[in-house]
Amino acid sequence: MKKLILTAAILGLSAGVAAAQTVRMGTEGAYPPYNFIDDNGEVAGFERELGDKLCEMESLDCTWVTNDWDSIIPNLLSGNYDTIMAGMSITAEREKTIDFTQAYYPPAASSYMAMDPGADLKGGVIAAQTGTIQAAHVAETGATLAEYATLDDTIAAVKNGEADAVFADKDALKPFAGQDNMEFVGDDVQLGKGIGIGLRKSDTELKDKFNDGISKLKADGTLNELLKKYFGDDALTFKN
Repeated sequence: MKKLILTAAILGLSAGVAAAQTVRMGTEGAYPPYNFIDDNGEVAGFERELGDKLCEMESLDCTWVTNDWDSIIPNLLSGNYDTIMAGMSITAEREKTIDFTQAYYPPAASSYMAMDPGADLKGGVIAAQTGTIQAAHVAETGATLAEYATLDDTIAAVKNGEADAVFADKDALKPFAGQDNMEFVGDDVQLGKGIGIGLRKSDTELKDKFNDGISKLKADGTLNELLKKYFGDDALTFKN
């Protein structure tokens, strides 16, 4: 989709100035620090800052759209927005339906969190967000999977006794550690191929633009700086 940005000044200089491409960036707005809604009602977080930087580098006029996680891929395919930038891991299953850029976040750990250090992770009830790689993993472990719409809902399920533990991205769980006796339990699990920008398979030109920007931010160290800003000095980073 293209949008002509024409002002009187531009028209006066040249009638042939190239138009900027408007891209609707889809996100959840409920998965801090990747993405969340700030006090001003705006999308904020790691992916907002990174996405805006990529759009500026590639001369894309970007706007942000929020969508519930459980329908985020169908609404990309139906054209409600042009990208998914929502902490979405690159997996072979998702690649059957949509395309991804290269990873802008390295393959990260998924972890269990519970109020009881002896929580039964293999035979108990494990909460996970619907449609995530963590939910798919729990379903394969023999534990009883309890799916919820948001990360906050999975945490609430553990606190109110509906689930024995929650399984999610470790970085997303860190802010909850220490709240109401919530703590990490069991071993970390490595899932997925890292986190990338999801796109329709037909949008190859847009994919190339974002890949170009991500490569440049990896090369000059800017992406690693952003990772440390939002995830701490011990965050996973890319090797130059």
